[in-house]
Amino acid sequence: MTDAEKRAAAKQFYEDWKGKGDEKQETQRFWMALLSKVFGVAEPDKLIEFELPVKIDRTSFVDGYIASTEVLIEQKSADIDLRKGYKQSDGSILSPYQQARRYAGNMTYDQRVRWIIVCNFKEFHIHDLKRPHDAPEVLLLSDLPKEYHRLNFLVDTQDENIRREMELSIQAGELVGKLYDALLKQYRDPESPETLKSLNELCVRLVFCLYAEDAGIFGDHLKFHNYMKRRGVSGARSALLELFSILDQRPEERDPYKDEDLLSFPYVNGSLFSGDIEIPRINEEIYELIIAKASEGFDWSEISPTIFGAVFESTLNPETRRSGGMHYTSIENIHKVIDPLFLNGLKAELESIKEMKVDKTRKQRLIEFQNKLASLKFLDPACGSGNFLTETYLSLRRLENEAIMLRHGDQLVFGMDESNPIKVSIAQFYGIEINDFAVTVAKTALWIAESQMMKQTEDIVHMNLEFLPLTTNANIAEGNALALDWESVVPKAELNYIMGNPPFVGYSLQTKQQKEDILSIYVDERGKPYKTAGKIDYVSGWYFKAAELMMGTGIRTALVSTNSITQGEQVAGIWKPLYDRFGIHIDFAHRTFRWDSEASIKAHVHCVIVGFSSAPNSGKKLLFSNDRVQEVENINAYLYDAPNVLIASNNSPICDVPPMRSGGKPVEGGNLIFTDDEKNAFILAEPKAEKFFRRFVGADDYINNITRWCLWLLDATPSELRAMPNVLKRVEAVRQFRLESVKAATREFAEQPTRFMEIKQPETDYLLIPATSSENRKYIPIGFLSKDVVASNAASFVSNATLYHFGVLTSNVHMAWMRAVCGRLEMRYRYSNNIVYNNFPWPSPTEEQKAKITETAQAILDARALYPDSSLADLYDELTMPPELRKAHQDNDRAVMRAYGFDIKTMTEPSCVAELMKMYLELTKK
Repeated sequence: MTDAEKRAAAKQFYEDWKGKGDEKQETQRFWMALLSKVFGVAEPDKLIEFELPVKIDRTSFVDGYIASTEVLIEQKSADIDLRKGYKQSDGSILSPYQQARRYAGNMTYDQRVRWIIVCNFKEFHIHDLKRPHDAPEVLLLSDLPKEYHRLNFLVDTQDENIRREMELSIQAGELVGKLYDALLKQYRDPESPETLKSLNELCVRLVFCLYAEDAGIFGDHLKFHNYMKRRGVSGARSALLELFSILDQRPEERDPYKDEDLLSFPYVNGSLFSGDIEIPRINEEIYELIIAKASEGFDWSEISPTIFGAVFESTLNPETRRSGGMHYTSIENIHKVIDPLFLNGLKAELESIKEMKVDKTRKQRLIEFQNKLASLKFLDPACGSGNFLTETYLSLRRLENEAIMLRHGDQLVFGMDESNPIKVSIAQFYGIEINDFAVTVAKTALWIAESQMMKQTEDIVHMNLEFLPLTTNANIAEGNALALDWESVVPKAELNYIMGNPPFVGYSLQTKQQKEDILSIYVDERGKPYKTAGKIDYVSGWYFKAAELMMGTGIRTALVSTNSITQGEQVAGIWKPLYDRFGIHIDFAHRTFRWDSEASIKAHVHCVIVGFSSAPNSGKKLLFSNDRVQEVENINAYLYDAPNVLIASNNSPICDVPPMRSGGKPVEGGNLIFTDDEKNAFILAEPKAEKFFRRFVGADDYINNITRWCLWLLDATPSELRAMPNVLKRVEAVRQFRLESVKAATREFAEQPTRFMEIKQPETDYLLIPATSSENRKYIPIGFLSKDVVASNAASFVSNATLYHFGVLTSNVHMAWMRAVCGRLEMRYRYSNNIVYNNFPWPSPTEEQKAKITETAQAILDARALYPDSSLADLYDELTMPPELRKAHQDNDRAVMRAYGFDIKTMTEPSCVAELMKMYLELTKK
């Protein structure tokens, strides 16, 4: 179809559909007609799929999906406001776009989504998921005849809009990496710290020059390129030395007899070109990279400073280069922090100003809004290459540019005080970073961001604004944030927000210095470290310092952390001082999600985001989970809408139930443990040893039906031992293994080499609970074992457990509690006696309810027995779980929930956990 034909077809389409709009009756006809009549698709039914099933809590259906162009369509009736939120079946409030994002997040990998269109027959709201922080493009049906091209991406897989979204910043980083490697080979001492420092600085300066010539900062296009080309390979080194010197000199300080092309470069300021650095010889390869590849072959003006700063720092950081990947924060994930922290509020404020009818009042409010933006101050106390600060600056400047445009429109008459209409400055941004090179990169990224946003302002106000010399500077302090006084960077009386992504280091992986950092911060009022300070993650130090700084102020903080700080035994150790000492509360939180970077090699870490403060909240709190957001009354340290409980380690159950103990710990160097084949071979050589073998079971053995054995010599007499020379060899090996240990307690047990170091074997049959289990299972597989089976320390057991105990522990109620409070190994469940079992609030059933649970528990065991050749891993895989077993568990779940008095139809897992936490509070008060 020609352009004229498409315009005519779009006009007719508008005439056909104006005033219509029933979601259920007309969705499919609307989209089939649009694709065929306006965009000329011959067989639209083969392009678009309707009612695509998506599994969330239940099966939902996507209104429309175009696989070839990765478009998801959420269609609403004409009377639906696409900007408002509506209550969903699970109680959450979602806008149509949020509903569509929820679908997109649960689609399979091969069902990729790049675009989301939300439509109500009158408006198309177009969301580009590669620009998740941008407002949607809105296309009115009435404007379709003249703007149909804005929907070209529906059918054109090579659309210009898609092509221009290439990862320029990643490409730029790869280009810098090649330049870095080529330069490094030319240094006399490539391993020395001084060389690497000079090389890093040289690369920063080269990148700034390349960006400046493409962005017009140096004036003429290709100014740096032409200057270097005139000097040639032989003069390239001296050309760089002279240029860097000139860029750091004011025009009046320069030697007037220098070459004119050199003197024509502007004064940069900002310390970027201050100081001498070592520059090696520039050979043909390096010269070609700078001139042909970096300057002629790449447009630096379109890089994202948010991403590129991190790519650049990662590319030139030897540590990340050795590890083979770059690990840093994506723009989408940055907005998960800054949007609920402050940006959503600022956007809403601007929208309310737009709605004002009185022109004079609206313009005055726009002035006040711009002044407010310019007054805000931000601190990232673990800023790295500055991506949080850079993206925040860009977001504020976008709002400011919109305010400038709304205030002036095309009537741009500036008074003397408005020769520069920009008020937001990078001087409002503060950071702390331990790596000196990252500090330089962060400042450079902010300067690039400032330049790009200034260009956008110039397009709005139709006037030239001078970028150079640099008059503002980001306040990035170099140092250890946990040893530094944050008020020496920015006074708390001036600060509004703290944000960032502090380093993730588990307590078992911390260096000596990191452990000392935590112990020096997590101290009580007397300056003594809290008892639990030695067993908390490194990121906790940032929580403590932020809470301490915020006390008594209006400052609000949001930090990214590994989810371990909201799970298991760490929770009480980290959060109790924050609650008790500083009166903090959680304002919003993202529950566990996978934190992906923008790098080509991605680092997958399971994280949470916690927004907290001691200042009062003006509205309800926001709890995010899988792109869903709920308004809640309270968010506790486990990130549930529940009371502020802290589940501390407990040595005995809070209810009247049998105790749970951990299995025995062998500590024998593998000398007393055998596989099936090893055991059989050993008995052939030592027949008398057969009666001393017992089954040996840990978590993996039990779940995956792996058979292992141990030599259980507890009752072996000396004469029996002496009659088994092969056994004695094993015993001697155990003794030697323990003697060589660095632990005194282990060396002491060398005197008892026939025994496990810890013997906790029950004297009765018992219920076994694996210590570690996959997070993909709805139920942890647990079950009964004979007293003759030795339980290892990779499992826990309950002696004298009944079917009733088994039924409650294997129920969805206990599993919900476990998921909420247990520790994690990566994402796998770490079941703890002292945290999970001992603090679990048991029901108070009637005799009839108890009998019913006993019955349903036995049914679970009976259903398992139908599949003797299947392991528990097979039986509890969500894809392969037999229907009989699933039904037995569902019956048991209902029986247990009735014993608690829970409403089976309305109770969700989060609400179940909230009720259990209330019960826990009541039980522990007693």
